[in-house]
Amino acid sequence: MIDEIELSIATTIEHFDKAIDHLAFELNKIRAGKASPAMLDGLMVDYYGSPTPLNQVANITTPDARTISIQPWEKKSLGPIERAIFEANMGITPMNDGEVVRLMIPPMSEERRLNMVKQAKHAAEESRIGIRAHRHKIMEFIKKKIKDGFPEDLGKRKEDEIQKTIESYMAKIEKMIEVKEKDIMTV
Repeated sequence: MIDEIELSIATTIEHFDKAIDHLAFELNKIRAGKASPAMLDGLMVDYYGSPTPLNQVANITTPDARTISIQPWEKKSLGPIERAIFEANMGITPMNDGEVVRLMIPPMSEERRLNMVKQAKHAAEESRIGIRAHRHKIMEFIKKKIKDGFPEDLGKRKEDEIQKTIESYMAKIEKMIEVKEKDIMTV
């Protein structure tokens, strides 16, 4: 019975790690006024009829702090790349010169920065919700095992262990948001 609980706890911690990884991915996509190839992560381009990640059809560089340069490996990919950027509704208009697609990152206004912070906090809350949902599942599982004969004192210890783990993950989320908020609000 203890093995079942340990296995469930390990699975739950894997879910917590995935929530943190997902939050890092989402925060990476939120631009902080500086050009970054990571802003285009997850952008899919129609490449010969199938959706393909942009970084698999083009070389993405940042020649300066305000510009992203997208050099497709095939010239006929310029149109689909441009279309994918428009459809992503990033608030950036791509410029196509026949060779390269350039994205000029405009300086962000105070209002836009506050909206970005709000978006980052929303992503953090989604991660917290996911972690709390898994906490609820594992706590219910332990309570069920206690009813089935697992020693109550060991069950309480496991619940306390899970709660401490959750608190550490919540602190990680808080730290990630603090760093991102500082990054966004820095002019």
